[in-house]
Amino acid sequence: MRAWLAGAIVLSALCSLAFAQAIAGRIPERSGSATGAVGPTPRLPDGHPDLGNEKGSWNPRVIANLAGGDPNRSPVERQVDVSFQPWARAVFEDRQANLQKHDPESRCLPPGIPRVMATPFPFQIFQLKDRVLFVFEGGAHVWRTIFTDGRPHSEDPNPSFLGDSVGHWDGDTLVVDVVGFNEATWLDQAGHPHTDALHVIERFTRVNEATLHYQVTIDDPKAYTKPWTTAYTIPWAAGFELYEYICQENNRDLPHMVGK
Repeated sequence: MRAWLAGAIVLSALCSLAFAQAIAGRIPERSGSATGAVGPTPRLPDGHPDLGNEKGSWNPRVIANLAGGDPNRSPVERQVDVSFQPWARAVFEDRQANLQKHDPESRCLPPGIPRVMATPFPFQIFQLKDRVLFVFEGGAHVWRTIFTDGRPHSEDPNPSFLGDSVGHWDGDTLVVDVVGFNEATWLDQAGHPHTDALHVIERFTRVNEATLHYQVTIDDPKAYTKPWTTAYTIPWAAGFELYEYICQENNRDLPHMVGK
């Protein structure tokens, strides 16, 4: 039975990898001219960088371990020193030992923050007058709203998968402050845990036409003894639209559909 379970988990991982490769295969890695030249950062009439706005999609790569893991294979920019609280280290090591068999994303739950930025599903960004809207193809077609009108966080935010996000511009960088998380998500595929005390700071910088630089700081004193920061880039796919995505593997109501 144990051998069968391990085989099933490996098969699931291989299927996920194959799907990721299929996603990557239908989306160009970069945007540029016929000569391969990459243009400068496009801008909106208000002077802010244009983060997308219906002109294409961002194509994140699979980042299984936000801490970096093998520096020769991980797209994160450096190995990150993650200092666990004892219980959090035990949880992380148990998830590693069990091949992440309890991964909530495999049960069609939203990936959460920052994991949604490190899964192989494209997303689009829409900049509105008082908010920035992210729409994701994967993660059960979730979306997130980042308010940029100067409002503070809700006094008592309802704990959720994606938290309560407020943002502001720091020069050409959109800085997003997120609190109010539930505890149903993992920070990454490797299984880094978090608690309801999680506080995330994200920085989005479109450095040129083809590249979005993403930096995230994890601050959760219940799970880690100090904050930690990781960063990587996400390539642009000009003109690419999101596909329909349905994730219903954990639909428990199917046995009730019995007909006559």
